[in-house]
Amino acid sequence: MRLKQIKLAGFKTFVDPTTVTLPSNRCAVVGPNGCGKSNIIDAVRWVMGESSAKQLRGENLTDVIFNGSNARQPTSVASIELIFDNGDGRIGGEYAAFSEIAIRRQVNRESQSTYFLNGEKCRRRDIMDIFLGTGFGPRSYSIIEQGMISQLVEARPEDLRVYLEEAAGISKYKERRRETENRVRHTRENLSRLNDIRDELSKQLEHLKRQSRAAERYRELKDEERKLTAQLYTLRYVGLDVQLQARQEEIRELEIQLSACQAQQQAVETSIEKQRQQHNEVADDFNGVQGKFYQLGSDIARIEEAITYNEERVKQLELDLESVNQRSDETAQQLQMDDEQIERLRTQEAELEPQVRASRLADADSAAALAELERVNRQWQERWEDFSTRAADNDREAEVQASRIEHLEQILQRLRGRHDQLAADAQEAPALGSDDVDSLAEEITQIEARRYQLDADIDRCLAELAEAREELMMRERVLEEARTEVQDLRHRYASLQAVQQAALGRDEREAGDWIAEQGLADAARLGESLAVVPGWERAVEAVLGDYLQGICVDDLERFGPALGTVGGAGVTLLEARVESFTDGALPALASLIRADELRLGSLLSGVFAAESVDVALLERARLRADESIITREGVWMGPDWLRVLPSEDEAAGIIARTQELESLNLGVEEAERTLAELQGQLQEGRNRTEGLEARREELQSEVNVLNGRLGEMKTDHGVRRVQLEEAGARQQRISRELTETQTQIDDEQQRLVEARQALVAAEQQRERQAEERVRITRSREASEVELTQAREAARAARDRFHSQNTQLQGLQSQLSASETARQRLMEQRKELDAQQQSLALGLENSATPLPELRSDLESKLADRLAVEQQLGQMRVQLEEIDQSIRELEAKRGDAEQAVDGVRERLERARVHRQGLAVEEKNLREQIDATGLDFDEIKAGLPEDADEARWSEMLEKVDRRIQRLGPINLAAIEEFEAQSERKNYLDQQNDDLEQALETLLGAIRKIDKETRARFKTTFDTVNAHLGELFPKVFGGGHAYLQLTGEDLLDTGVTLMARPPGKRNSSVHLLSGGEKAMTAVALVFAIFQLNPSPVCLLDEVDAPLDDSNVMRFAELISEMSSDVQFVVITHNKLTMEMADHLLGVTMNEPGVSRLVSVDVEEAAAMVG
Repeated sequence: MRLKQIKLAGFKTFVDPTTVTLPSNRCAVVGPNGCGKSNIIDAVRWVMGESSAKQLRGENLTDVIFNGSNARQPTSVASIELIFDNGDGRIGGEYAAFSEIAIRRQVNRESQSTYFLNGEKCRRRDIMDIFLGTGFGPRSYSIIEQGMISQLVEARPEDLRVYLEEAAGISKYKERRRETENRVRHTRENLSRLNDIRDELSKQLEHLKRQSRAAERYRELKDEERKLTAQLYTLRYVGLDVQLQARQEEIRELEIQLSACQAQQQAVETSIEKQRQQHNEVADDFNGVQGKFYQLGSDIARIEEAITYNEERVKQLELDLESVNQRSDETAQQLQMDDEQIERLRTQEAELEPQVRASRLADADSAAALAELERVNRQWQERWEDFSTRAADNDREAEVQASRIEHLEQILQRLRGRHDQLAADAQEAPALGSDDVDSLAEEITQIEARRYQLDADIDRCLAELAEAREELMMRERVLEEARTEVQDLRHRYASLQAVQQAALGRDEREAGDWIAEQGLADAARLGESLAVVPGWERAVEAVLGDYLQGICVDDLERFGPALGTVGGAGVTLLEARVESFTDGALPALASLIRADELRLGSLLSGVFAAESVDVALLERARLRADESIITREGVWMGPDWLRVLPSEDEAAGIIARTQELESLNLGVEEAERTLAELQGQLQEGRNRTEGLEARREELQSEVNVLNGRLGEMKTDHGVRRVQLEEAGARQQRISRELTETQTQIDDEQQRLVEARQALVAAEQQRERQAEERVRITRSREASEVELTQAREAARAARDRFHSQNTQLQGLQSQLSASETARQRLMEQRKELDAQQQSLALGLENSATPLPELRSDLESKLADRLAVEQQLGQMRVQLEEIDQSIRELEAKRGDAEQAVDGVRERLERARVHRQGLAVEEKNLREQIDATGLDFDEIKAGLPEDADEARWSEMLEKVDRRIQRLGPINLAAIEEFEAQSERKNYLDQQNDDLEQALETLLGAIRKIDKETRARFKTTFDTVNAHLGELFPKVFGGGHAYLQLTGEDLLDTGVTLMARPPGKRNSSVHLLSGGEKAMTAVALVFAIFQLNPSPVCLLDEVDAPLDDSNVMRFAELISEMSSDVQFVVITHNKLTMEMADHLLGVTMNEPGVSRLVSVDVEEAAAMVG
C-alpha cells in the first residue's frame, strides 16, 4: 500500500483545488519558510480523523478552512482526499479487493465534519479502523511534524508505549478489549439488577411460606378462643347477677345518710361567717401598726448602711496612702541606681570607640589583599578550564574514532556475509507460475460483503436485544411492585373484613341459622349502611351501641311468626320508614346520618348533637328526662348525668371500618386491573426477547460458517498471490541488493581507513597534553598556598572587627535603655506625689459625719422596740380568732367530706348498678354471639371454675394468636406463583453468569495475545535500535527499558549514550543528538512493522552535514519498503529524493505546488 495523491481544496493556505502527486517512495517537499509546506502533513492527519485543533496548530476545527487574504474572500468548506494504491492488499477486510482506496473528509463553517470512503459516506471510526495495526495514523510514529522529533525521544513512558503498540499491531486488540469490557460491565449491571430481584423474591417466598403455615394455625386457635370466651362470659354473668341485688340495697341506705349529713353542714357554715367578720375588724388595726413598724425598720437600715460605708471608706484610704508612700520610696532608690549605671556605660563607650576604628581599617586592608590574590587565581582557573576543554575534546575524539572503527568493522563483516548470502540466493531461486488468483479474490470479496451485512444485522439485533432485556427487567420490577401492592391491599382488606364480620355478629352460629332460614344471610347490617358526617362516627357508635349489628329489612311484620324460633342467641331487625326532624336549638344526632331509606329516629330519639362541651353544658338545662346531648369528642350528658366515652382509635369503630373497607375494595380492584395489564406486557416482552435471541443465534451461526470459509480462502489466496508476486521480483531485488551491498562495502572500507588515521592523530595530541597538564598543576599548588594564607588573615581581621563593633553597639543600646528608664521613673514619681495629696484629703472628709449617724441610729432602735411590743399583742388576738375559724373550717370540711363521700358512694352505686345491668346484658349477647348454648356452657363448667384461671387461659390463646401476626388468606396461591417466577429468574441468572464467563475468557485471551505481541515487538525493536544507533552516531549504544512488570500497561523508557558520553538521561542530549536518536528509534520500528507511508517535517533541521548524510542513507535503505515524504530545507536531503515538490506563495496567503522529477531533470541536464 502506498499514498498516490493528496487532493486539497480550501484547506488552510491551499485555497484552490490542488493535487499533490507522489510518484515514488522518496519525495521531498521544499520551499521557503511560511509557504505552507507543513499544511500538507496537517491535511493528512486531519483527513485520517484528527479531532484536536491544537494538534493541527489551531484553536478550533474551523481554523483549517481558508480564512481569506488581501485579494481573496474566505471559503465556506475545506476538503481533503487521500488516494491509496492497495494493490498489495495490505488494507484487509472488506476493502482487500479494492486496488485503490479513496478517503475524503470535508468540514464547513458550522463545524459539521463529514467522512467518505470510496465515495460512500461513513463514520470517523470506519476510517480509523482501516489503519489499525498498520502503523499509519493521525498520531502514530509514521507522521513526525516540526518539534515532534525531540518530543518522541522525551515522551512519557506511557506515550512511548503507544508507538510500540501500533508497531505490534495490537491497537485493534485494545479496541476489542474495550468493547468486551463494556459488554462485561453491562452484563454485570444486568446481573446485579437480576440478583436484587431474586433476593427480594426469595424474601417474599419465605414470607409467603410462613403466612400459609400461620393461616391453618390461626383457624385452630380461633375455635379454641371462641369456646374459652363463651365459658369466661358465663362465669362473669353468674357473678354479676349476685352483685346487682347487693348494689340495690346499698343505694337505699346511702340516700338516708346523705340527708343527715347535709343538715349538719348548714349549721357549721353559719358559725364560720360570724368568726370571719370579727377577724376582719382586728386585722385592719394590725395592718396600721405593722406599717409604722416597717417604716422604722427602713430608716434604721439606711443609717446602718451609711455608717458602714464611711468606716470602710476610711480604712481603704489609709491602705492606699500607705501603698503610695512605699512606691514613692522605691522609685527614689531606683533613680539613684539608674544614674550610677548610666555613668558607668558612658565610660566604657569612650574606651571602646578607638579600638573599633582601628579594627575596621585592618579589616579593609586584609580584604584588598585577598581580592588581588583571588583575581590571580581566577586567571589561572580560566587557563586550566581552557586546557581541560581541549584535552576532553581530544579524548572524546579518540573514543569516537575507536568506537567508529569497531562499528565499521562490524558493518563490513555483516555486509560481506550479506553479499555472500545474496549470491547464494540468486543461484537457488526457483521459477514459479500463476493460477486462478483473480477468481479466488472475487469470491472472497462476495463472501466478505455478505459477512459485513450479517455483522450489521447482528449489531442491530444485539442492540434490540439489549433494549428488550432492559425493558423486560423494568417490566418485571414494575410487576413485582404491583404484586406486592395487591398482596398488601388484600391482606389489609381480609384482616379488616374479619374484624368487621366479628363486630357485626356475622360469625354467630345459632342466630346465623335462623337468619339464613329467613333469607337474610346477605342482608345489610346497620353498621354497613350508615354514612355519617365526618367527625361524628365515634358519637354515633356510642349511642347506637349493639344496634349497629342489626339487620336492615323492609317489613318487620312478615317475620312475626318466625320470632319464636330465634333461640337464645337473639337477633335485631330494623325497618325502613319515613321520618322527619323538628327544628331546635341543637340538631338531632339522627340528622347527621345518611342511611339510604332506613330511618333511625326511634333509636336516636331525644339525642342531640353539640359541637363542643361548652355548648352542650349551656343547653343541658333545657333537656327533658328522656333527652340527652353528645359532642364530637364523645362527651354524652343528660339532665342529671354525664358520661365521657373512653378514648379509642377512630379507625377502630364499625362505621370507620366500613368506609375503609369500601376504599380498600376499590384499591384492590384497580391494582388487580393494573397487575393484569402488566402481566400481559411482560409476556409480550418475553416473546420479543426470545424471538430476538433466536434471530441472533441464527445470524451468528451463519457468520461463523462464513468466517471459517473466508479464513481458508484468504489463506490460500494470500499464499498464491505472495508466491506469484515474489517469483518475479525476487531476482530483481537480489541483483539490486548485490550491487548496493558491494558499493556499501567499498564505502565502509574507505571510512575505516579515515577513522584509523584520525585515531592516530588523537593519540599523539593526548601525549603532548599530558606534559602541559604537569606544568599547569605545579603553578596551581603555589597559588593556592598564598590564597589560603590571605583568606585566613582576612577572616581573623573581619572576626576581630565584628566582635568589637558588636560590643560597642551593645553598650550603646544599654545606655539608651537606661536613660529611657530614668525618664520614666521621674514621671512616675510626680504621679505618686499627686496621689498622696488626694488620698490625705479624702481621708479627712470621710471621718467627719460618723458621730451624728450613730446618734440617729440609737433613737430609731428605741422607737421600733415599742411598736414591736404593740404588734405582738395584736398578733395574739388574731391567732385566737384564726384558731376558732380553723376549728369551724375543719368541722365544715368534715361535713362536706361526709356529704361528698355519701353522694359519691351513692353515685358510684347507681353507676355500678347501671353498669352491671348493661354488662350482664352484653355478656348474654356475647355468649350468644359465640354460637354456643348458654345453658349447656353453664352446666358444663366445673364446680371449681373461676374467672382468673379462665382469663389466664384465654390470654394465653390470644397471645398465641397475636404472635402469628397478620394472616394472609391468599398466601398459598401467591406462594406457588412466586415460586414459578423464582425458577424463571434463576435460569436467567445462570445464562448471564455463563455469558459473563465467556466475555471474561475473551478478555483473558486478548490479554495473552497482547502480552505476547508486545513482548516480541519490544525485543525486536530493542535489537534493531541497538544496531541502528551506532550506525547513525558512528558509535555509542541505545536501548529500550520497561518501567513495570505487567506487559499490559508498563511504560517504556529510552536510554541513549552517544560515543564518549555517560549521560544518565536522554534529556541531557543536544537537539541534534535527540533528533538522531528519534530517527534511530522510528527506523527501528519500521524494520519490524514498516508503515506504508512515513511523513517527516524538517526532522533534519538540527543536524549537521555528516548526520544529515547518515539520515539520508537510512531513508534510501528503507525506501524499498516504506514511502517517505520529507519536508526539508537541507540540500543533502534533497539529493536523496527521487521527486521534489516545491511549495511557493507568489500570491500572499495562497500556496501553490511545483513538481520536479529529479531523475528526469538529471537526464535532461546530462
